[in-house]
Amino acid sequence: MSNPNFSRRVFTMGALATVGVTAACGNGIGSRGSQLIDARVDTTLEEMYRQYPNTQSLAQKATGMLVMPLVTEAGFGFGGAYGRGALRIDGVSVDYYSVVKGSGGLQIGAQQYAHVLFFMTQDALTEFRRSPGWAAGADLEYVISDKGDSVNADTTTVLSPVLAAVFGRAGLRIGATLEGTKYTRIIP
Repeated sequence: MSNPNFSRRVFTMGALATVGVTAACGNGIGSRGSQLIDARVDTTLEEMYRQYPNTQSLAQKATGMLVMPLVTEAGFGFGGAYGRGALRIDGVSVDYYSVVKGSGGLQIGAQQYAHVLFFMTQDALTEFRRSPGWAAGADLEYVISDKGDSVNADTTTVLSPVLAAVFGRAGLRIGATLEGTKYTRIIP
């Protein structure tokens, strides 16, 4: 008979090891602090606006945007993701955040992608900023589909409190979802 505490311990150690390895995958952000994060955020936004012009109108309507320029996700049985980015309000970086995600199950592969969260209401932005660790849930509305198509910003979409754009995927892992992703404020 298997020991359930041992199984949990093995799962936790595997998930932590995967996140640690993923964090070391060289997303290039770290020692140079906020200037490097801001430069990558600028480049990411320029690329998003170029590829998906409809996101410019969302950015103008948003009360704030969390931009994660490069998230590295890997899995071999256990999976994890890590990245760093900036919260922009009125085009200015006001805080910096890390993103961490852990998962278990049958999986293998690695990918990198960028994502932007558009906070469409002041309440959603305030809740995010006051939270000690905000987790993205299934209620997130995506404005760029799995096929990379930009969805029009119609009245239904704009009424959602938080919108997500996931783009720039590269790697050998299918799908990038933000469900279960945790964001934490950092000092770069």
